[in-house]
Amino acid sequence: MARELNTMTVLRTEQLSGHFVRVWLGGDGFDGFTPAGSAEAPDTDMYVKLIFAPAGVEYPQPFDPEAIARDYPQDQQPILRTYTIRRYDPAARELAIDFVVHGDEGIAGPWAARAQPGETVNFFGPGSGYRPDPEAPWHLLVADESGLPAVAAALEAMPADTVAKVFLEVGGPEDELPLTAPAGAEITWVHRGASSDAAGDEVAGDNAPLIEAVRTAHWLDGEPQVFVHGEAQTVMKNLRPYIRKERGVSAKRAASISGYWRRGRTEEGFRQWKADERAAAGGDTAKGPRSVARAVFGKRGGAK
Repeated sequence: MARELNTMTVLRTEQLSGHFVRVWLGGDGFDGFTPAGSAEAPDTDMYVKLIFAPAGVEYPQPFDPEAIARDYPQDQQPILRTYTIRRYDPAARELAIDFVVHGDEGIAGPWAARAQPGETVNFFGPGSGYRPDPEAPWHLLVADESGLPAVAAALEAMPADTVAKVFLEVGGPEDELPLTAPAGAEITWVHRGASSDAAGDEVAGDNAPLIEAVRTAHWLDGEPQVFVHGEAQTVMKNLRPYIRKERGVSAKRAASISGYWRRGRTEEGFRQWKADERAAAGGDTAKGPRSVARAVFGKRGGAK
């Protein structure tokens, strides 16, 4: 992820559902934001790493990550949380980020629920890696709440004649958000019966209802472009092998399949889990970042 620091201002917030809050950012810092892709056609999975201070800690502005890394003890180093940009609007000079909120659990969600206009927000990015290919025969998009903003943005960017199969897992009908999609997009909402933080083992991980929904769906002709993101156990241990091995979708088309978070872990814990997975597979054995100055170079985390 590019280490581009930006500072914006909270413009307003919206309560989209019981578990989703949208925060609009803008101000003078918007002019320094360079979208991934292009301003006319930004990538639909653009993400940023929001910078939070631990409880009781305040950082001077303008934010200086190198000075913070040098002058503050380890327990006062910034906390990074990775979020998708739901909407980028250069005409209005603002962008939106959707947050999943579970009461006071976590760091970013509670902040979004309490955010007030005028607050300063520092972040790194954006990073990205996906935009719908208009030449693909069809598209397969699969996500839970964490990937829903990116899927929604992708659907909005698709040509009117696009064919897509979309599977979105949320707690229940109360968290189904309005979507703008091509007429040829078949959207299936999958309900696990509980919010992601309260879901038991019987409807999470290897047992997530999203898995069966995708595996039992009719597979269309031609090789799809695939965007599959959500809880790591569900995505990487179940859906990825199905799509890549059983359905034979090539790496070129399956350009975006990965976990955004892992159940029971913070984003820092999730980074370490991924490092351990790579080490077990004989890959990179580097440990997790020790400071914000190093953390921004990692790929997308996801746990909130």
